[in-house]
Amino acid sequence: MSIYAELTRSGLEATRDAVTLERPAPDRAILTMNEPEHLNALSAAVCVQLNRRLAELTSDPELRTIVLTGAEDAFSAGGDLTMMGRARTEITGAEGSADVWRWIRNQFGGVVRAIARMDKAVIAAVNGPAAGVGLAFALTCDIAIASERALLVPAFGRLGLLPEVGTSWALTRKLGYQGAFAFFAGGRHVDAAEAHRLGLVQEVVPHDELLPTADAWADLIAKLAPHALEMAKPLLRSAADMSWDSALAAEEFAEPNCFTTARFQDAVAAMQPRETH
Repeated sequence: MSIYAELTRSGLEATRDAVTLERPAPDRAILTMNEPEHLNALSAAVCVQLNRRLAELTSDPELRTIVLTGAEDAFSAGGDLTMMGRARTEITGAEGSADVWRWIRNQFGGVVRAIARMDKAVIAAVNGPAAGVGLAFALTCDIAIASERALLVPAFGRLGLLPEVGTSWALTRKLGYQGAFAFFAGGRHVDAAEAHRLGLVQEVVPHDELLPTADAWADLIAKLAPHALEMAKPLLRSAADMSWDSALAAEEFAEPNCFTTARFQDAVAAMQPRETH
């Protein structure tokens, strides 16, 4: 059996809740990576269950916001080193490294693609260290808020790896080329305050206020018209790779659709001065 098939089966057959789901309200959900004894490293069970949960939530028409966080003291330590270490000794057969590529693409990459492409807002509530692929998950979310205990850990270089799973894209857009290279090559842990200064997280709060703050963001998102969230998210994500003319044209095509909605018409009517007789 290939490594990919074995790991996938292991993840599917896991009986523990490696990822927990809470639904505090119909319009919001909390997904918690739940293997705190391993700092929520991305085991086969965590990856498979996280992908399945995201797929379920994507199709929920009432859901507006998902909060992604980690259990206890860590957000996620990233890829399971024991699992990844097998690649060096067990890649055999006709597929070679393509077998590991499938895991990276379908499991690690499956999570970030789901986050980026769904029409829900995804908030990273970074409660502790976020390293490697765990950091990639946080950077892919639509908003990242950090506990004062959060720590961003660029572990790639010291492990002989590269920025991964969308991290190179996110870092170069937030930090520029030189800033992203320094983040990678320096390998220095970045605390919550510095992460905020660099623009890698949008807010830093006391640890006990992390989930309430995420919920407050969910309240703000709930006030948006559904079509506004669903249309703005792909527009804003695409704009980073568009020219100014292309972004302007995309906005021009999208905006007339908003004009026709009852939400916009009601808002306009509410702002119009009332006629007096």
